[in-house]
Amino acid sequence: MISYLKGQVNYISINNLEVLINNIGYQVFVSAEYLNQVKLGQEIELFIFQDVKENSLDLYGFDSRNKLELFKKIISVSGIGPKTGLNVLQLATVDEIESAIIRGDASILTKVSGIGKKTAERIVVELKNKFSAKGSYVSVGSEPQSEDADVIDALVNLGYPVDDARQAFRQIDQNIEGSENKIKECLKMLSK
Repeated sequence: MISYLKGQVNYISINNLEVLINNIGYQVFVSAEYLNQVKLGQEIELFIFQDVKENSLDLYGFDSRNKLELFKKIISVSGIGPKTGLNVLQLATVDEIESAIIRGDASILTKVSGIGKKTAERIVVELKNKFSAKGSYVSVGSEPQSEDADVIDALVNLGYPVDDARQAFRQIDQNIEGSENKIKECLKMLSK
């Protein structure tokens, strides 16, 4: 079983790349976000999920173990395949996705193509206890994160790509209070 690859980017396609290791090329499906970060010839390391089916063997790669673990949990939900799981990870950071699931907020998941409201709610119900058991979040901290998601949603509704909205949000002063003020600061970042 392949669980880790370290090698050189030999080829980049629309939704995958080829990692060259000892003159052997491994096709690995990765997120669009990751594809935009890598360059041909770059040395990379990926944590791998190996998906074995009757007529195929696919590799899915992640730049951190946290992403891999979240991916495994997401695809453990009945009806969610690896490609959909990969798309979920493009929505937000691992912490943001886990926090939304713990809060019972399925709205973040409905932004993924192929996940409707009922499927998103089922994912939340099935995974909520898996994340709560970790004890990495406390209920007191969930309110500001909900407000943060509202800020990103507002920016997306204004026509900004979700990745740009997230990046602008990460750059603003996190001590700013209130969604309105955060949105204004993000808009200043996005207009630069």
